[in-house]
Amino acid sequence: MSASAVTDTGRSESAWATFRRGVSLSPELKAGLAGTLGLALIAMIGRAAVPVAVQQGIDRGLGGQNGPDMGVIATIVGITALILVVTTACGYFMMRRLFTVSETALANIRVRTFRHIHDLSMLHQQSERRGTMVSRVTSDVDSITQFIQWGGVILMVNGGQLVVTTIVMAFYSWQLTLVVLAAFLPAVIVIRAFQKRLSGAYAENRRRIGVMLGAISESVVGASVIRAYGVSQRSGAKLSETIDDYQQAQRRAMRISVTSFSTGEIAAALALASVVLVGVRLGIAGQITLGEMTAFLFLVTLFIQPVQIATEVLNEAQNAVAGWRRLLDVVDLKPDVADPAENGVHLPDGPLDISFERVSFSYPVDGEPGPRVLHEVHLDIPAKTRVAVVGETGSGKTTFAKLLTRLMDPSEGRVLLSGTPLTDVRFASLRSRVVMVPQDGFLFDATVAENVRFARPDLTDVELEQAFTDLGLLDWVQGLAHGLDTPVGERGEALSVGERQLVALARAYVADPDLLVLDEATSAVDPATEVRLQRTLDAVTRGRTTVAIAHRLSTAQSADEVIVVDKGVVIQRGPHDQLLTAPDSTYAKLYASWLEQTR
Repeated sequence: MSASAVTDTGRSESAWATFRRGVSLSPELKAGLAGTLGLALIAMIGRAAVPVAVQQGIDRGLGGQNGPDMGVIATIVGITALILVVTTACGYFMMRRLFTVSETALANIRVRTFRHIHDLSMLHQQSERRGTMVSRVTSDVDSITQFIQWGGVILMVNGGQLVVTTIVMAFYSWQLTLVVLAAFLPAVIVIRAFQKRLSGAYAENRRRIGVMLGAISESVVGASVIRAYGVSQRSGAKLSETIDDYQQAQRRAMRISVTSFSTGEIAAALALASVVLVGVRLGIAGQITLGEMTAFLFLVTLFIQPVQIATEVLNEAQNAVAGWRRLLDVVDLKPDVADPAENGVHLPDGPLDISFERVSFSYPVDGEPGPRVLHEVHLDIPAKTRVAVVGETGSGKTTFAKLLTRLMDPSEGRVLLSGTPLTDVRFASLRSRVVMVPQDGFLFDATVAENVRFARPDLTDVELEQAFTDLGLLDWVQGLAHGLDTPVGERGEALSVGERQLVALARAYVADPDLLVLDEATSAVDPATEVRLQRTLDAVTRGRTTVAIAHRLSTAQSADEVIVVDKGVVIQRGPHDQLLTAPDSTYAKLYASWLEQTR
């Protein structure tokens, strides 16, 4: 599946089919469902107790043969009170059970969706705005939560109330019951038509929320760039546009929702008026008593309430279904870089050698393969070799590193470590044996020590200091405000770009990998620090296979071998000195250009 498939797919399945598939993601929702429904049924029956008590109180208590009988009235009130206490308790326990189960289930949905997003390849994740991906785990799940915890409860209780009330109404007067149903039939047809329109409106609403969150996230993360270029007004206008788009989508959904709700209000007024008119005629004819008529009016109110509320709840249901569809769009997406898990193998022990067998790669464009960025790369790198991959910007160096660490899979050919295809290696084994230091040196919002311990949580403070000593960075870390306990800020922004890279390198060092991949790992370090760090890296990389993607060719000088990539093709390889003296050497030209820039 292409990377573009992460976006909304516009599912054509019905809302009910989507609801069933969404619930299947959370089997926890079915836990204790029978008991919860039983409690709900008792709570529903209790709601009909008051109208029946009113009828009995009027006809038998006030209208008795010997005049009002306070004993009968007291008995009716006592029995009714007992019923209400029992049904209220059942309602409480029903709500408690449902809230507990739904919170557990929906928390698991969040975790499951997040893990699935995390398992998607870099291509999938890069094809979707981060805010949109975040909205699927946050606001989309929130819409489902709101419906299950409130709308779902209300639908369940009021649906039962509707059935129980209709049965009791029919017991008192089948004629008046038909009048009520006839008054609501046109409203049901109209409301159902509006629900179809509302489904599309809420789907657009959920999409706009994702776009808005993406724009907000981009504005916050890129605040320094926005200020530096003085484009605050332009960025604000762009953000306002996304907020306005969301507002318009929300207004459209609300207009349809209000119209639907108003239809129910009209039907309710018509039902009450009709019951009064027909009921009076039936009373005159002696077909219904005063108590039964009064109870019927109470019952009509109980009948109207669920119908009116159901209109609003169905709106929430459409919002939840839209959220579920967006979740299912992600969950249904099959990772193109999949973990073989129990079907996979572990990498052999010891230093790892590398083989690229006719590897080609193309980034997708609009769901289709784009131009090749690597062309049939075929090479072998022996274990314990330190290799520098160099080339001009856009030559395919970083793609080479991502394929080597299986952040992406080749379009053609295969990559092997010690004779084992990467597609057969369990992620747990691969990630513990192969470590990549990316160019941006991403840090978490924690201390220096916690960021380094991300690679080895059991590392002591003494071992941490020793690691920085081995890297020649102890004086640097001790010079920070709080040493190892210095907070680095969100994305490490409390440190300079070069300092973030130092922490990232220390994190990779303590991971002690058998294959270390450095993607421009020293590009953000100042020349003085680079010289110090380069000496340390010579010791750190000794005895393990190392592939360094390098712009600064000082890295290539200390490598055992240099691989030169140009437009996705390996055009040269060999030791630094040998490539410098080779006839018409591309590497010699790159090296001369680099020397000129460093003067």
